[in-house]
Amino acid sequence: MAEKKVSLPAKLINGGVAGLVGVTCVFPIDLAKTRLQNQQGVQVYKGMLDCLAKTVRSEGYFGCYRGAAVNLTLVTPEKAIKLAANDVFRQKLSKDGHLPLWGEVLAGCGAGTCQVVVTTPMEMLKIQLQDAGRLAAQRPVSTPAQAAAAASGPAPSLVAPPPARPSPPPRTSATGITVELLKTRGLAGLYRGAGATLMRDVPFSMIYFPLFANLNALGQEIVDNVQTRAPFWHSFVAGCTAGSVAAVAVTPLDVIKTRLQTLQKGEGEDTYRGIIDCTRRILRREGPAAFLKGATCRALVIAPLFGIAQGVYFLGVGEAALGLLE
Repeated sequence: MAEKKVSLPAKLINGGVAGLVGVTCVFPIDLAKTRLQNQQGVQVYKGMLDCLAKTVRSEGYFGCYRGAAVNLTLVTPEKAIKLAANDVFRQKLSKDGHLPLWGEVLAGCGAGTCQVVVTTPMEMLKIQLQDAGRLAAQRPVSTPAQAAAAASGPAPSLVAPPPARPSPPPRTSATGITVELLKTRGLAGLYRGAGATLMRDVPFSMIYFPLFANLNALGQEIVDNVQTRAPFWHSFVAGCTAGSVAAVAVTPLDVIKTRLQTLQKGEGEDTYRGIIDCTRRILRREGPAAFLKGATCRALVIAPLFGIAQGVYFLGVGEAALGLLE
């Protein structure tokens, strides 16, 4: 099967659909990643599975999707900017249809830089909503004995008080957080941590795009001077592999970004003045291993996302949608 040329509008549709489907599938793991990365002193969660189990127990199943609406709303423009920018940069840097490795790296760098316009406020709002449950779980809960001792009245009840349960996290909303940030900090409030986001997304794109292109090329053959398309399974594995490698490689930068963008801190947790201050404090208080918090979660999130993207591309969802509009 010959390698088909996909138009930019079709790529944007494919990217948007892949983003929506992917976020829906892996968002609970992303929530666990955020909560694990924000843990400093009090260890509320022992790992990803423990985090998800405690979240379902205290907040219900849909508690695992806190902040998903923000992602689902903004993931399409984010993917559109990223794919469009990468496509434009690759065309500009190509010579006679050939793009050298340094050109692939620069194209990925440009794509990662452009997407920060949408990624930073999206991540800023999502993190506040995701981390609310962890902060609620840290609040002290009165024991049955304390509740009985605090009770007053001439005739105390003989019925044992019900077992204490963690108080549900306060129901904040993305709209409420946005309005508050704009009132108190202006537009800059929504772009808190933009430098750290840039430091994460640019290296990620510089690793992912060239790595995927070269891994995917291993499954392509030249038949009658025509380059054939790589089999679906090969593109799927290439996307998952490149995504996982890039995700794990930039996990330390993701930890720094998450800590900087978290507005509310738990008891005894550090606040940071910037990227350098955050790096120093994490090293001094938690050690180098803290920079890999959530690495497994990130790999489990990113790999399916890019695998799904390859599936959407292979099925030609964008081309089919454009065909219906014509």
